[in-house]
Amino acid sequence: MIDFHTHILPNMDDGSQSLEQAREMIKREQAEGIQDIIATPHFYADRVGMDSFLSYREKSMQAVQKMMEKEMWERPPRIYGGAEVYYFPGIGRASEISKLCVEGTSLLLLELPFSQWDQGVYQDVAQLAEEQELTVIVAHIERYFEFQKKKDIWDAVFELPVYAQMNAGAFLTWKERMTSMKLLKKGYRLLLGSDCHDLDRRPPNLAAGREVIRKKAGESFLEEIDQNGREIMRR
Repeated sequence: MIDFHTHILPNMDDGSQSLEQAREMIKREQAEGIQDIIATPHFYADRVGMDSFLSYREKSMQAVQKMMEKEMWERPPRIYGGAEVYYFPGIGRASEISKLCVEGTSLLLLELPFSQWDQGVYQDVAQLAEEQELTVIVAHIERYFEFQKKKDIWDAVFELPVYAQMNAGAFLTWKERMTSMKLLKKGYRLLLGSDCHDLDRRPPNLAAGREVIRKKAGESFLEEIDQNGREIMRR
C-alpha cells in the first residue's frame, strides 16, 4: 500500500511537530501495512523560497532516516520526499515547479483553491500536465466539491490526464461519506492518502478508509486504486 499524502516529516508545517511524533506516526503506518509513504509538507510560494523549502525537507528526511537506521526497524516503510503545493495563478508556467515533484518521479501533489474554480485554474493545471508533462495529483478532491457551484471547470480539470487523490478520513464519517462515495464512482483516476498530521486529530487512517471502500465498492475497486498507485510511482 502507498500513502500518497502525509504531513509526517517533523517541524516542516502544521503536521508532525517532533521527531518522536513522526516516529509514532510512521509506526502506525507500518502497522497498517503501508510500504511506501509520500511525505508531502505544505509548500506556499508566497511564504518560503524553493531552495529553503528543499533544504528544510532534506534535513527533516535525513533525521527520520537516521532515526529508523539507529533503531534498526524491521522492514521500515520507504519514505519519499514530495510536497503539497498550493495553487497560485501562473503556476502552470513556473519553470522550477518540477523540483517539488516526488523524488525520482514526475508526480506533483497540487492543492487547488477552496473556492469556485475558473478558467485560469483549468489553464494552469492543463499547462502543468500537458506542457510541463508533470503527473498532476489533485489533492483531497472531496474538500473542494462543495465550492463548485458550476461544475464545468471541475469536469474539464478531471478530463485532463490528472489523478484524483482522496483522503481516507472522508470515508469514516457519515457526513462526508455520501459525497466521497459519489466521487469515488465518478471514474476518476483515483489514489488514496491519509493526509495525516498528528496522532489524535488527524492520525494515520489509511487502513480504516480502505476497509470502508472495500465494503461499499468491492475488492476489485480497491485493487484498481492500488494498481493506479503502483503504476504512477514508476513515472
